Amino acid sequence: MPERRIILEMGTGNDLYGEDYTKAACRAVQDALHHSSIVLFRSLGIDHREMRVQVTIGVQVPERVDVEVVAAELPRGRAEVNVVHGGLNVHDPVQETTHIVATAGIAAFLPIEADEWRLSEPTH
Repeated sequence: MPERRIILEMGTGNDLYGEDYTKAACRAVQDALHHSSIVLFRSLGIDHREMRVQVTIGVQVPERVDVEVVAAELPRGRAEVNVVHGGLNVHDPVQETTHIVATAGIAAFLPIEADEWRLSEPTH
């Protein structure tokens, strides 16, 4: 059965003092998750384990993100985490620190047939 994307959310997160790319990535995932609510699982009786969740994290140093820690942030579905070059490092020369800004894109997919879904007429 073909998979269809059912939601796409974006978020940003940062670590201002620890230069921790994983912490910034986790905060970006949490920011994205707090912008969404997928009610169709309970409404339609779909098992959330059928959902594949594709997470893309953008940071300046991708190899410093622990993808297992980021995947554990997701409350539902089967997580796939990909880290790419992106985000932003903001250097503070006075404090000699670098602030890490991560971005996250989260797409959720379900195996559904398009012809199984239709809009119904509103009832008043």
